[in-house]
This record gives sequence, C-alpha cells and structure tokens, in this order.
Amino acid sequence: MKNKKLSNILTLGFALFAMFFGAGNLLLPPLIGVEVGENYLVAMIAFGLTGILLPFTGILSVVFSGNDFNDLGNKVSKIMAPILGTIIMICIGPLITIPRTAATTFEVGIKPFFPTMEPIYGLFLFFLVTFILAIRPSKVVDIIGNYLTPLLLVLLALLVVVGIVHPTSDFLPSEKTFIESFSKGFIEGYQTLDVLASVIFAGIIITSATDKGYHDKKSKSQVVIISGLLSTSCLLFVYGGLIYLGATSGVSNPEISRSELLIQIARNVLGQYGLIAISLCMIFACLTTSVALTSAVGTFFSRLTKGKLSYTLLVIICTLVSFGLSIKGVDEIINFAYPPLAFVYPIVITLVIYVVLFGKYVKSKIPYALALLFSSIIGLLGLLKIIGLLDEKTIEKLNHIPFFEYDLGWILPSIVGFMIGFVISKVKK
Repeated sequence: MKNKKLSNILTLGFALFAMFFGAGNLLLPPLIGVEVGENYLVAMIAFGLTGILLPFTGILSVVFSGNDFNDLGNKVSKIMAPILGTIIMICIGPLITIPRTAATTFEVGIKPFFPTMEPIYGLFLFFLVTFILAIRPSKVVDIIGNYLTPLLLVLLALLVVVGIVHPTSDFLPSEKTFIESFSKGFIEGYQTLDVLASVIFAGIIITSATDKGYHDKKSKSQVVIISGLLSTSCLLFVYGGLIYLGATSGVSNPEISRSELLIQIARNVLGQYGLIAISLCMIFACLTTSVALTSAVGTFFSRLTKGKLSYTLLVIICTLVSFGLSIKGVDEIINFAYPPLAFVYPIVITLVIYVVLFGKYVKSKIPYALALLFSSIIGLLGLLKIIGLLDEKTIEKLNHIPFFEYDLGWILPSIVGFMIGFVISKVKK
C-alpha cells in the first residue's frame, strides 16, 4: 500500500513539474543570470518567489477551497470565478503559453539540426503530437509523469551539474543594484505563467488523485500537497542551476536572444553533445506543457459551457489558434505577453495568497473582493504605464505608491483593501 502511494506521488509530482516546466521556464532563467551577474543569488530568490513559491501557493489555495478553480473563485464571487478563469485560460492557453512552447521547440529543438526547414512544418508536427496526446484527458497525467518527465529531469540535471562543477566563466560585475536585481527576477517570474497555471493544474492533479482512489479530503489533500512539494523541489534545482549557468556563461550582451543564449550555454557546458541534450530538453519540456494546457483548456471550457462545446471540439480550436500564433516566434510572443500578464498576475497572486493565509479564518467575501479590487486598479495603472498611455507627470505621482516603479505597486494596496474589507465585514456582522 505504501509502495503504491509512493508511486502515485512520484507520478503526480513529476507530472506537475513537467506541466509547469515549459518554454519560458527553460529560456528565462539563463538571461536573468546574464543581466544580474554577481547578484544572481538575490535574483534567484526573487524568481523563486513568483516561479516556485507562488505556484505552490496556488495549488494550496485550490486544495483548501475544494476541487478546482471555480471553488477558489467562489471565495470572492460566483460571477467573478468564470470571468477570471476564462482570462487565465486564454493567457496560459492559446494566446501566450501554448504558442510559445511550440515556437521554442522549433527554434531550439529543431532549427539547429534543420536550418533550412520552414517553421510551419516543424510547428505542424508539434501540434499534431500535442493533439494526439491531449485528446484522451484521462491519460494525460500518467503519460507525462511516467514517461516524459524522467528523461527531461535526467537531461536537465546533467546540464546543471556539469555547468556548476565546471563553470565556463567567472561572474560578471552587475550594473544592477540589489533591488533592481530582485525586481528583475520577480517580474521575469511572471513570464513563466506558473501562478496562473497552478490554479488550473491543481484541478487536474486533484482529479487524477481521485481517479487513483483518494476520495476522502484528507488523503486526497495529502497526496496532492506532497506531489506539489516534489515538483517545487525539482523546479528549485533547475531554476537555480539555469540562473547560475547564465551568470557564469561569460556572455556580456544582454540583447542576445534567449534561444541563442541557451544553445550557447549548452555547447559550452556539454560540448558537441550539448546541442542534442538541450534540444531534447526543450522538446520534452514544451510538449508536456502543451499537452497539459491543451487538455486543461478543453476541460475548463467544456465544463463552463455545460457540455454545449465538446472537449474534442475545444481541443481542436485551441490547437488551431495556438498553431497560428506560434508562427510569430519566441521573442515576439514573450514581448507581447508582458502587458496582459502585468495586469492579470497581481489579481491572481492576491487571490491565492489571501485564501491560503486567511481562508480558514475569514469566511466573509468582502475582504477578498476589496483586496482584488485594489490589486486590479493598480494592475490596470501598471498596464497603462507599460503600453505608454500615461504621461511622465502621472507616472511620477504614481511612483509614490511603494514599489510601483518596480511594477510591484499592487502589494500594499491589496493589504489595505483586505483590512478595510475585514473591518466592514465585522461591522456588518
């Protein structure tokens, strides 16, 4: 019985790691290391907050709330849950993440070996495999956890360990201050989209745990939480290693493309076999994430429409839209992604943190609603700043909000909103 439980935890934990670990997770950390240089530790901590700790918090928030994102969203409003869920699914699905996984697979995993291949052919092959694996949702977790992830982890461990034992260069001096390095790591963690994905993936893992025989709340929560800890441990090792490899890569050009940097690091660390290793890592990392997200999109919108749109139809639509957007290429997709993420991320982070910290004790919806409202307002102002719709005078005034100039201005207002809501709920009671 214990062996079976351990086996289930390993399957679920590795599957969760692979779902999280996609294109951005492999491409973002090395460039952070290049930009912060000797300040890599503070950037590693910051990236770990938004790329590891907060996604784990997202899983906990769903486990503590029920079985899926709707149960979490209902903590605030039954109307808000499907609206926010739809925004999250579009972002982590066909708009940003899935196209990015495909584009990265082509640029890093296929193009170096077939430089004359047209992108459309490589991308078509990627989405064909994604569709075949995602069309049977009951098998998604087991396929990813039992077969694809172990090979991915072995290849990543090989790259990181060799790179740490035999660094290719000394740390370059950083032009960024500690707070700038922290902000860089924290904000880049947004691009992983893992906090958004965590509240969706949690439902997939909880469903899989139920299918494996864990029906009561205590055993189900225990298996899911331990699986989450296993996945976060793997992410910590890989992220830390990749940031270190970037900081010791000897690359001083922050304008280098993420794909080129990763290929260069792999070649420097593992020689002629580095390109093969990193190509396989990219293919497996992106494929597992693409399959999981395509399945999640199909499941979410099928339930949202109460079966009026079938899972199979939604998977087809998601695959076709993602295929069309993936042709834009990695860097263009990443640059396009930041403004909407800068708005959505503070809202989701606020929701998951306050539910985990206070969900057991504060039952009123008012504190959560006001915390989200204040975060949304600051997030909207940040979005307007990023896309250039605010003048310098307005930005200067907004910079008086703590951390606003570092795109973290939502933190204090969300706390104030929650406290005001808590007082109002007590007065009403």
